[in-house]
Amino acid sequence: MRSFGSSRAEFMLCLVVVFACVGAQAQKIKVEYDKSLDFSKFKTFALDSNQATSKPMLRLAILAAVQDDLTKRGLKQVNDNPDLYIQVYGAIDSDVIANYNDPIYGSSIPPINANINMWYGIPGTMTTVVVHKGELVVDVIDAAQKKLIWRGVAKEKLSSDNREKLLDQVNTAVEKMFKQYPVAQK
Repeated sequence: MRSFGSSRAEFMLCLVVVFACVGAQAQKIKVEYDKSLDFSKFKTFALDSNQATSKPMLRLAILAAVQDDLTKRGLKQVNDNPDLYIQVYGAIDSDVIANYNDPIYGSSIPPINANINMWYGIPGTMTTVVVHKGELVVDVIDAAQKKLIWRGVAKEKLSSDNREKLLDQVNTAVEKMFKQYPVAQK
């Protein structure tokens, strides 16, 4: 004869498994890219060099996951003259990120359209990106064309109090995004 406590424990275990599965499904991934472009022609990439961020650990976790995935696809990280620039954004809370780029002296990642200036007398552009709470965004930019060619967006409630959980969420999100990258892993 089974005890009441034993069947209750089994029921609770089932509930935990069900909620864990539902939580794993909660992460929504959306990927858009230029389907007419041959992504196999890109051989090198450079990561976002912008150090100004309100969540440096989140930024570093995203960059590490992206670097790992692109390297598995045969791309090589370089500091100068890359084929691709990688720009990342992430927000645990609602966040606004603004990057200034000076096309004369250079800095950070080039904007998608370097011909647009907010003020005609001042060289440079202002690119503002709003990342909503729980979003993680990875942009891949064709360095030669200065054009966004691939974007992955993950939406999930990112953990703000558990570092290990946050790293796991970021790694899972980036892995799911890059499953839809046009070049397979090697």
